[in-house]
Amino acid sequence: MLDHKFVRDNLEAVKKNIADRYMKADADLVASLYDKRNETLTALDEQRKKRNDNAAAMKGKIEAAIREKLIAEGKALKETIAELEKGAEELEARLLEEARKIPNMAHPGAPVGKEDKDNLEVKRVGEPTKFDFQPKDHVQLGQELDIIDFDTATRVSGTKFYYLKNQGVILELALVRYALDILMKKGFTLFTTPDVAKTEILEGIGFNPRGAESNIYSIEGEGTCLIGTAEITLGGYYSGSVLDKKDLPLMLAGVSHCFRREAGAAGQFSKGLYRVHQFTKVEMFAYCLPEDSDKIHEQLRLIEEEIFSGLGIPFRVVDTCTGDLGAPAYRKWDLEAWMPGRNGGEWGEVTSTSNCTDFQARRLNVKFKDDDGKNKYVHMLNGTAMACSRGLISVIENFQQEDGTIKMPAALVPYCGFDTIRKIEKK
Repeated sequence: MLDHKFVRDNLEAVKKNIADRYMKADADLVASLYDKRNETLTALDEQRKKRNDNAAAMKGKIEAAIREKLIAEGKALKETIAELEKGAEELEARLLEEARKIPNMAHPGAPVGKEDKDNLEVKRVGEPTKFDFQPKDHVQLGQELDIIDFDTATRVSGTKFYYLKNQGVILELALVRYALDILMKKGFTLFTTPDVAKTEILEGIGFNPRGAESNIYSIEGEGTCLIGTAEITLGGYYSGSVLDKKDLPLMLAGVSHCFRREAGAAGQFSKGLYRVHQFTKVEMFAYCLPEDSDKIHEQLRLIEEEIFSGLGIPFRVVDTCTGDLGAPAYRKWDLEAWMPGRNGGEWGEVTSTSNCTDFQARRLNVKFKDDDGKNKYVHMLNGTAMACSRGLISVIENFQQEDGTIKMPAALVPYCGFDTIRKIEKK
């Protein structure tokens, strides 16, 4: 959430940012409500001072007529104060509701555009994998090698679910441990997080848990939701806290299941494991000083690059356009891996990392005590270390062999215990 005074004082810039993000929010209304709220609070303070003066005047010996007048004035002040308090509460609630609709300001360098096709490629590592044969996609390979079962999962759980089987199970666990080992060496504190969070935590992070367009599974009658990412549970870990400046930055890494409704997601680009309702992910999260967030953002992206470079998977880095940032992000980098089976060979997003500045910290009330003794909002960042479903696609499709087997990247062999996935013949 943006500072309300910032919105009022930078109204045209905020309105342009809303337009550049193709979002709907009323910055003029927020500015107006902010001023009205402040005027009401000023009037309330004045009336409370009069009430205090009235109470002070009632002490000691005074004439009966004056006492009666003071009592009448006191009753009137009590009624006025009650009305102003009610008005202030209503204005505060409406101000908060409208302010939450306004997205974070975008980085001046973020490309202006509406959707992912407007993202700007800034770096490429490796070139698209070439084959001496017609490559298959991960769906066909997974079924032929008996490591992924979509059909049974559809029958048991519904569309966009899957079973991993045989070496597919080991490969997913290997991806998780491979990512965690890198993060441990970088000094991250490791977590396995709950797969459920309270609605107010989701809203604080910037997720919309309600409505037809929501991507969240809500748990009826509980005031909780299944998380779509450990960003939610790691971001909520220090909600309502004042952190010690000397402890910053705090670098956390969480393993969780992720649940997403993926409403409206269909077609070739959502095929197989690319867009599913449940998957396992290793998420990075950072709490830091405001002046350090750009540097930390770069560090998170370089870790993502290290993870996929170590696997030998070709990828590119894109600077995400304003319309594809999401409300909390100030700037976002995406890593897109080469996926030979995706529409005949295309780049597909495998990780992202976002600098959310103080947008989430304001909503979750996460601060640090600065050297001047004042409590100030931290900056909060997140990044994907390994989204296993898309990591599986990348490995399976890029390392497929002409005989239908899959050769493991050298970095994963110690974790897998095998160097090639072959179909296990039943005895």
